[in-house]
Amino acid sequence: MSDPYETTEAHLDRLLGRALNSYDLPDRLVERLGTALAHSSSLYTTHHSPATGIWRETHRHTYLLTDGGSVSLWELAYRLEGDRTVRHEVFVSKAETCLAVSRLFGEATAGGAADPVLLPGEEEPENDMTALSVLFAGSAPVQRHRDYAVEQSADHARRVLRRAENADRPGEPVATRLRSAYAHRITQAFGGRQCLSDGRDAGFSLYEHAFVLLDGSELSLWEVEHTVTPDGRHMCEVYESECAAREAMELRARVR
Repeated sequence: MSDPYETTEAHLDRLLGRALNSYDLPDRLVERLGTALAHSSSLYTTHHSPATGIWRETHRHTYLLTDGGSVSLWELAYRLEGDRTVRHEVFVSKAETCLAVSRLFGEATAGGAADPVLLPGEEEPENDMTALSVLFAGSAPVQRHRDYAVEQSADHARRVLRRAENADRPGEPVATRLRSAYAHRITQAFGGRQCLSDGRDAGFSLYEHAFVLLDGSELSLWEVEHTVTPDGRHMCEVYESECAAREAMELRARVR
């Protein structure tokens, strides 16, 4: 079963690790796959035969790369007659996958009656980018995201929300969306000290935590760090908009 929170790196490692023929993939292709930012997996064909125990499925795994291109790998998962062991092989094209079906099961490869049945409602994508169109529907060109860090972004979002102490911090709908974050960037929008009305100095900082989500959209959390507390301790507040964050800073600055 696919893990919706699995990183692209872990997904690729798991795919190549279970494939019996992963060593056949071109070295250059494997190197390019090492730069993958995101992935999309789908069940492409299926064939089950209860009478013989033969079972096979074809999965298409498409990866978005840092150079703006994409690559698809075709995975054949199968069981042979009289054997309950599930085996996996991976290929760079649908044609190679069909040849493997012919080799393993002695069936026609293209257009034959014994060819695996295309799942209802499924159509063959024209190219790799089409396979990612649902995942990145409406997204801007990938170049926008090249300055984002692609590492544990969903966990970073969780930690930002967890340390927020304000009652009006973003709620569960925002937290749910951020679970699909695959890249993020932190920018300081303000930093300095202010003299409060009672003569005390207080430090204020405002950070934007910008996230890229798997659907191609972007979402920002605005974090205010300040020391306007009774004992002068450090406090974090998080807001959904820059306007709300700056209003909170102004309010804290007026506190006696």
